[in-house]
Amino acid sequence: MNATDLATRARSAKRADLSPARWIGRALVVVILAVFVLFFAVPIVWLLLAPTKTARQLLLDGPFAFGSFGTLVSNWTELMQFQNGVVWAWIGNSVLYTGAALVLTLVVTIPAGYALAMTEFRMRKSLLVITLVVMLIPSTALVLPIFLEMSALRLVGNPLAVILPFSFFPFGVYLTYIYFSTSVSRDLLDAARIDGAGEWRVFARVAMPLATPVIALVGFFNVVGNWNNYFLPFVMAPGRKSPVQVGLAELLSNVPLFNPTSSASITISLPVLALATLVSVGPVLIIFLFSQRFLVTGMTAGGTKE
Repeated sequence: MNATDLATRARSAKRADLSPARWIGRALVVVILAVFVLFFAVPIVWLLLAPTKTARQLLLDGPFAFGSFGTLVSNWTELMQFQNGVVWAWIGNSVLYTGAALVLTLVVTIPAGYALAMTEFRMRKSLLVITLVVMLIPSTALVLPIFLEMSALRLVGNPLAVILPFSFFPFGVYLTYIYFSTSVSRDLLDAARIDGAGEWRVFARVAMPLATPVIALVGFFNVVGNWNNYFLPFVMAPGRKSPVQVGLAELLSNVPLFNPTSSASITISLPVLALATLVSVGPVLIIFLFSQRFLVTGMTAGGTKE
């Protein structure tokens, strides 16, 4: 094949790429992506700019106009003074509930997934089926039976009433099971056993280091789900024991625009509410930015069979 033939084929391929059908397909993809970008990006940009304005500016100025840093500081001061700094108590409660539940989740989930994937025992398949079934039950449907259980144990209002249910994470068990089943070689574990390592040492010294990506993934999903959970903490931990998501609802109830019948002595403006929303999602965003490398590795780890 000479150079002329190669040039002719290249021109033919280029003309094929410029065909109307391909252009229509590409244009349709671009339009769909643009719609999704606008749908998700516009509210985020508005939310980022809202705390820099006063309530009047938020209603009269352009939606994407920047207010001032002085107004931002004023809104921050107003938020921190709400009920003598209860926002910090809410954030502290969220950190306590989410952090303690994360530790318990990892302590239970990772060994459970390893046992289901790498060992043979009676009722193994039944436990796996039960795990899958529980995953399909909406978490809100479990709030009432969990409340009755915690009430019987006299734990309602106690941090354990939130931490213990938060630690129940069947999705993490199944995710860990899939990872160990597809991405960890049984031959490697058998070699460690032949060398004299006990089952616990095989798990701790061989399987656990290999499972770092899925541990990060399970931890991230658990933290995000628990940090954003509203219904269960609302029932179990009222008042100053509430986490920040329940606190946002209390702030919302003090905004006259959303609650015209409110008779509270302290009213919250929309810019302050927007700032509180940013404060509530900030910790999760920071965790995501610092752990995204492990998250991507964990999401793709079970894609191939070794």
